[in-house]
Amino acid sequence: TVRIWQGSEDGNCDCRHILKDHTAEVQAITVHATNNYFVTASLDSTWCFYDLSTGLCLTQVEDPSNSMGYTSAAFHPDGLILGTGTTEATVRIWDVKSQGNVANFDGHTGSITAISFSENGYFLATAAHDGVKLWDLRKLKNFRSFELYDQDTPTNSVDFDHSGSYLAIAGSDVRVYQVGSVKAEWNCIKTLPDLSGTGRATCVKFGSDAKYLAVGSMDRNLRIFGLPEGDASMES
Repeated sequence: TVRIWQGSEDGNCDCRHILKDHTAEVQAITVHATNNYFVTASLDSTWCFYDLSTGLCLTQVEDPSNSMGYTSAAFHPDGLILGTGTTEATVRIWDVKSQGNVANFDGHTGSITAISFSENGYFLATAAHDGVKLWDLRKLKNFRSFELYDQDTPTNSVDFDHSGSYLAIAGSDVRVYQVGSVKAEWNCIKTLPDLSGTGRATCVKFGSDAKYLAVGSMDRNLRIFGLPEGDASMES
């Protein structure tokens, strides 16, 4: 199921819609740039395009040639392209209007755990058991790979901040990279320790203006990493 919750001024949230169009676990939800629509991706090998206000499923896309379930999904910033990650290490790119599969990226090992588009729309970062790969969306090529953790530690999450200046990667710790280019280096400018003691950060998201990072871990806690008081430098 998918549930849509609406917040109120008193701080409470009410469940507005319960959506039951999928027949297996829903692995990802991504909201369209207009905030009017969203897509869900499921292990039932389909993705659904919804109207956010009504909770109505406008289309459910099934590819007969694909038996792979979906494990991650993200909209491109222009809202016209959808990226989905599969259980079998393939990243599939879709034209949202035609619901056509327009490109596939291969090369990972294991399920695609997370995908994130850069805000300028040039890059796609994908995470899987074997690390993170960066893809040039203009040439549809992998131009850089990060194998940061040992073979027993999957890379669970990857996230570009809204300004396009930073990329965060989560595995046994969280690392923040300065965004480079196809040719320029992507340098690690900060490593945040695993304070959970579990050796596994499960998700990472940038806050507004990259002023903080929200990190989820296997100990069921959410931790917020921010700058020290009065410090405006990300590198400090």
